[in-house]
Amino acid sequence: MIEVENGHLLSKHPDKCRFPHGHTRKVELIFEADTLDDREMVFDFKLIGRMIGDFLETYDHALCMNTEDPKFDFFKEAYGDRIIGFQGEDPTTEVMARTIYNHTKAALGKFVTDSDPEYPVRPDVKISTIRVWETTSSWAEYCE
Repeated sequence: MIEVENGHLLSKHPDKCRFPHGHTRKVELIFEADTLDDREMVFDFKLIGRMIGDFLETYDHALCMNTEDPKFDFFKEAYGDRIIGFQGEDPTTEVMARTIYNHTKAALGKFVTDSDPEYPVRPDVKISTIRVWETTSSWAEYCE
């Protein structure tokens, strides 16, 4: 599980969530394979940081916004790359789970194709599920 301090605002929300607010998000990743490798692993957990560490770092202390929010351009100009735009959709925890899943799936594919000989990733390794926790009792999960 990886923690990220992240904010968002949900412009379509009828209540307080339409205002900027933050969460200590926990990102839980579940990988699977039909068999274990010669080290009795699906793959070495060290690679998870290499796969998505830089990507998740962009979310740390950033504000996620719908690009159609009337205030998006103002925030983007004021805070630059600390504003992450979600094209035409609110950055709900569900949308973030899907976004992280898609990034992780693509990154995993690159690690299979260009495997590090010291930390190989076999073709049968798959990302099963991404779960993003918004609070200690609220989370969203994405899988194909």
